[in-house]
This record gives sequence, C-alpha cells and structure tokens, in this order.
Amino acid sequence: MYNARLLRLDDQAHEHAHDHHQLVLSLSGRAEFEVGGRGGEVCQMRACLVPGDAGHQFAGVGDNRMLILDLAEPVSADEDGALLAQLFEVPRYPTLDADFHHLLSYAGAELARYGSDPQLARALGGVLLRALHLRLFGEQPRRAPSALDLQRLDAYINSHLARRISVAELAGVVCLSPSHFHAQFKDDVGLTPHQYLLKTRLDHASRLLRESPLPLVRIAEECGFSSQSALTTAMRRYLGLTPRRLRRAE
Repeated sequence: MYNARLLRLDDQAHEHAHDHHQLVLSLSGRAEFEVGGRGGEVCQMRACLVPGDAGHQFAGVGDNRMLILDLAEPVSADEDGALLAQLFEVPRYPTLDADFHHLLSYAGAELARYGSDPQLARALGGVLLRALHLRLFGEQPRRAPSALDLQRLDAYINSHLARRISVAELAGVVCLSPSHFHAQFKDDVGLTPHQYLLKTRLDHASRLLRESPLPLVRIAEECGFSSQSALTTAMRRYLGLTPRRLRRAE
C-alpha cells in the first residue's frame, strides 16, 4: 500500500530508520540526504530511493516542498514485488527528466487537492514508481544516433558562461538549425536548452559560493546573470535558498 504525503523538511538534521521503502521527490526546493552512508541531494532534477531498514539522515535546505511516498505494506503482486525489489535494492539518487517532473507536478497538485483519498494516493504512487522504474531499468527506445556533441556544447557553454548565449548560437556549434537543435537537445538531455543553460549557471554559481570568497555581484557576472538580484531570484526559485544562505551554510 502506498501512502503519499506532502510536507516541508526543516533545516534541522534528522536521523532514523523504518521498515518500509520510501521515495522522496521535490516539488520545489531541495534537501540533503545520506542513506546507508551514501550522500546525495533531492531537488527538482534528482530523487532519493530509501530502502527499508536503511538508516538515513536528512535535512531540508531553505524553502522546500517534498512529496514523500511510503510503501506502508508489502505489495502482494509478483510483478510489483519484483519492480520494488529492483528499485530499492540499494540507496539511489536517480536523475529526473523534464517529462517525469511534469508527472510529478500533476501528482503534487492532485494530492494537495484530494490528499485524504487513499485510493488516489495508491494510484499516483504506483504511477510514479512505475515511471521511475522504466527510466532506470526499462528498455530504452531505439532512435537514430544523436547529432549532438554534448562534450563540445558543454565546453562552449562554460567558456562563454559570463554572457548571454542564444539557442541559435548553440545550434551553430553543432551545425543544426535552431528548431532541429531544440527538439534534438530536449530528446537527448530531457531539458530544453534554456533549462540546461540555467542549470549550468546555477551549478557554477553554487560552486563559487561554496569554494570562493568572491562577492555576490562578481559571481552573478561570471555566471551570466544580469544582476545580483537576478541570481538571488533564480536560486530562491529553483534551489529554495538565497546565495547568502548557501554561503553561510557552507
């Protein structure tokens, strides 16, 4: 039986273990987890699979809203049991693509509206688990070889991160039309080029905040944000905390 709930994880670290499997997903913001000695982050692009009886520590980071799926009772169907055994064999922090997050957003909205309905929680929980299992262990659909050279694109993005980078410019790097590039990129990466650029800028800004004493305005410039306030707004929206709070936490 699946028990789904929405909650905010507070900043205080907690440690416990329980005899049921648990899937932790972020609707907004992020949290730090350590499960069976394996650390990782739960955010809009990454989940956490906690096997039953695995000791784990966790703490929210800033504003966050999590969808927690508890497998409260053993699943009787052989097929479901095999699926869960494979999913929860070890602690995992699977990467989530944009389509999965659309499904997650829908599930979160339905639970927020009808969260007291156990049949809805079971149905949504089963869909989320099956969709995640297919991404991790399902047969990958066959498709033509990609025309994208992601290593080349990453090198170009990182060398020009301090300024605006257009989709047409990235398309030119791999000799594709902008429309073809946009479709191919989303198909291969699971994010649009704009989302990927923003993720790269935020990842670089977070690393500078953790590892350098540079002032916030300089970090915003180096990561291609128009101002310090633009960096702060993006971090608060997508990571659930401000640059100053991240730096203080480190």
